[in-house]
Amino acid sequence: MLDLLDGQPEPLTVGALVAATGLHENTVREHLEALVDVGLVERSRAAAQGRGRPAWLYRSRGGPETSEYAGLASALAGQLQRRGADPAGEALEAGQQWGRQLARRDTAEGMPQEARSNTGARRRVVALLDDLGFEPRTDDRATRVELTRCPLLEAAHRYPGVVCGVHLGIVRGALEEYGGQPDRTDLVPFAAPGSCRLDLLTRQRRSTT
Repeated sequence: MLDLLDGQPEPLTVGALVAATGLHENTVREHLEALVDVGLVERSRAAAQGRGRPAWLYRSRGGPETSEYAGLASALAGQLQRRGADPAGEALEAGQQWGRQLARRDTAEGMPQEARSNTGARRRVVALLDDLGFEPRTDDRATRVELTRCPLLEAAHRYPGVVCGVHLGIVRGALEEYGGQPDRTDLVPFAAPGSCRLDLLTRQRRSTT
């Protein structure tokens, strides 16, 4: 629990920690209270939103300070969720544009020759995700990837369609730029305790015609 809090740029709610760990809410609360009692974690109230008591937020005392980027990302995700005509679709498109830009930067710096094959393109995407802080684990051919860390866990918990859509878009945009197969990718948020599953080579659907 402390390692998870250490790696986040913004405080987390109990709900986000439950989603990330797969533990029961009461178990998460017990661990958090113990960490607060020994001074390793600090607790504060979230800003009031509507009726009801604001949620508690938890932050590691040894973790990074709350970043302006994390706060901005959360605010933009919330705005898109509330105001977008198609929040998930718009998030995916924005992520694709971002992924292409990241891949072009790599290409300009000298993309390895291996990345010009489908397998090489997938491996390059995994390396990009590692640079972005997702701590991916994968097989030799990079067909299925475990993303063991989310750089924006709290925002992903509150707005999964938007934040996870951006992340999938990054993968598809970068994979296309590297010469891979972006249409055969899929992302399953919180597929297992502590990780999301990214499929970089899904099975091709058979035509019904």
